[in-house]
Amino acid sequence: MNNRISTGLMYQQSITTMLAKQAKLAHTQQQLASGQKLISAKDDPVAAGNAVGLDRTLAELERFAANASALQNRLGLQENALKLVGDAMARVHELTVQANNAALGDDSRKAISAELKSIHDGLLDLANSTDGTGRYLFGGTADGSAPFALASGGVIYSGDQTQRQVEIAPDTFVSDTLPGSEIFLRLRTGTGRIDGAAAGANTGTGLLMDLSVTDSSAYDGGQYRIRFTGPATYEVYGAGPTPISTGTYTKGQSIAFAGVQVKIDGQPNAGDEFNVGPSATRDVFATLQNLIGALETNPTTDAQRASMQNQLQAAMRDVASAQGHMIDARASGGAQLMAIDSAAELRDANSVTLKGTLSSLRDLDWAEAIGRYNLENTALQAAQSVFMQMQQLSLFKMMG
Repeated sequence: MNNRISTGLMYQQSITTMLAKQAKLAHTQQQLASGQKLISAKDDPVAAGNAVGLDRTLAELERFAANASALQNRLGLQENALKLVGDAMARVHELTVQANNAALGDDSRKAISAELKSIHDGLLDLANSTDGTGRYLFGGTADGSAPFALASGGVIYSGDQTQRQVEIAPDTFVSDTLPGSEIFLRLRTGTGRIDGAAAGANTGTGLLMDLSVTDSSAYDGGQYRIRFTGPATYEVYGAGPTPISTGTYTKGQSIAFAGVQVKIDGQPNAGDEFNVGPSATRDVFATLQNLIGALETNPTTDAQRASMQNQLQAAMRDVASAQGHMIDARASGGAQLMAIDSAAELRDANSVTLKGTLSSLRDLDWAEAIGRYNLENTALQAAQSVFMQMQQLSLFKMMG
């Protein structure tokens, strides 16, 4: 059997070889032009799949960075607003101390009352602060409209009590701004743990100056009533009808019972009472309104003046507690800002690592690619030269 290699077959094989070499050379040229070694997924399916996954992770890190930037803006604005609120409450405390001067005249108290009204309105404006994009800082997740508004002589809150959790790095969440209910509404009265007040029907000049829990193991958190049976004697009642303690009152000295210490000044009359119990909650606006109302009573008798001073003393305790609450709120926001900074460092470190890995998968090794290009170009030229020489082969030339 004779095997023949036809001229057509030789031509076809040469053309196929040249086309294959041209395709490889074109692929290498694409790599050199783009600087990428993965022109299509078929170049390295595994590496291409890994690269796509890394691209998604990097895009996710960019989204986290955008979340962090927006959240940092809101928390920074919250810090600014709370600082102003703290300054306002410090001024309220100064005015309350000033108003508590027994020698102060009605006109002076009215001037103080007018300034307190201005501070009240300013606090309402701060409570309705926005983040610059039309969203309200202290509305919780219902931040599309102003959360605080005047109604029936008081302030109502229309936001919700939800605090957003925003992801700013993989599995790292930071809290958004505090809801207004946590900042402006739920403020503990008195010392924050215990509170007290003079009965409204008192006829003497007794003043509740201070109170505190001195023995936590003895204090049960109950309601107590100090009732004066005479100018210098008193009884202390708990929940029952029987006194739990009795004693002799000396002006300016403290009365101690059930782990509690109460300092009363002035001269109570028989039948005067002072109530002591756990702190309740009150919004900062109501505290200011109560203070303004006390200053506008215009007392004319000693008992009325004592009643006003008792209200001022209570206001000073409430304002001091509110100041501490604002400091805690600012500290909470500061902790979130620190967490954002830490998350930024984590994102940056992860981004550098991921980009390095992605570069090793996609970026071209220029030295290897240039060497390969020269080699493939030489091979193509050799194939073309062989084809040209093959074209010149002919039996007629041999016969000649």
